[in-house]
Amino acid sequence: MGGMPLNDLPWWRWRARLRSALHMLSDPAFQQETWISGREGFGDVTDAVYRLVEDTWLDRWSAEKYIGTILRDSAEASLVDVAVLRVLRILHEVGADAPASTYLGHHGWPEAVRAAREAHVRLAVNDGEDPDVAPRSLEVLRILTNSGA
Repeated sequence: MGGMPLNDLPWWRWRARLRSALHMLSDPAFQQETWISGREGFGDVTDAVYRLVEDTWLDRWSAEKYIGTILRDSAEASLVDVAVLRVLRILHEVGADAPASTYLGHHGWPEAVRAAREAHVRLAVNDGEDPDVAPRSLEVLRILTNSGA
């Protein structure tokens, strides 16, 4: 999120948090190096899931609702919806307090990662950013979303 915050969308702070979650959920190397090893500063899987749905209630309705406020178009919304559904399905099966290894070992995790990756890439590219940079810490996200407030 080098160029974030992007304030061309009214709810850009929510977009930043959504993108952060999708980014972490879409990167298997990050998950191994950070969540499995317990590296500080990036939260855990449950934290990423929470950021995915906390402001948006995407666990209750479609991302289409946010076109023009958080999301740019229906292509972004569609990809976000698929990612949210796949991740939440696993959350409901393993429980919110499950360790990272339980999520990552779930038979549906690779598909959830793929869906999150597709959404992450689309949003990053649409924001003019490189989708392949490493996820940023939660402290950096906090600074970015608090700036200009």
